[in-house]
Amino acid sequence: MKFTCAIDINAPINYVSELFKNPEYLKYHQDGFISKEHLSGTVGSKAAKSKLTYKRLELIETIITNNLPDEFMALYEHKHTTNTMKVNFEALSDTKTKYISEIEYTAFNGFLINVLVKLFPSMFKKQVYKWMQNFKTFCESKYSEQH
Repeated sequence: MKFTCAIDINAPINYVSELFKNPEYLKYHQDGFISKEHLSGTVGSKAAKSKLTYKRLELIETIITNNLPDEFMALYEHKHTTNTMKVNFEALSDTKTKYISEIEYTAFNGFLINVLVKLFPSMFKKQVYKWMQNFKTFCESKYSEQH
C-alpha cells in the first residue's frame, strides 16, 4: 500500500525543516510520542537507527536519506508493519512551504493488521495526515511567536 499526503505550512522552508528534524519537538505533533532513543550510527545520518516509543507502540527507524530541507527518507519497522516514509519540503515562497509525505507499506504481519488493512485502508492515510496537520499547526504557532 502506497499513498502521498501534502499540506502547505505558513513558515519558511529552512524553519520548517529545522523543526522537523529535531526529535525534541515530536511530542508536540505526534500523538502518544514518548521518546526517541539513538541505537547506532551517526545521529541524523544515513543508516542511523533509533527506537521511537509511543504510548501504544515501538518502532525502529533506520534513516535511508537525510538531505533536509530537500528530502528525508527512513524505514520504520514494527512487529505488525514495515514501511518507508519519504518527506520532501518545497519552498512555495519566502514564508510558505509545501510538506509532502510519501508512505509505502511493504509488510503487514498478523491476522488483525491484515483485516484492518483490507477493511479500513484509509485509516493509515488519515493518521499520517493528522500528524502532518499537527505539525503544520505547531510550525505556524512557533513561527508566529518568533516573528
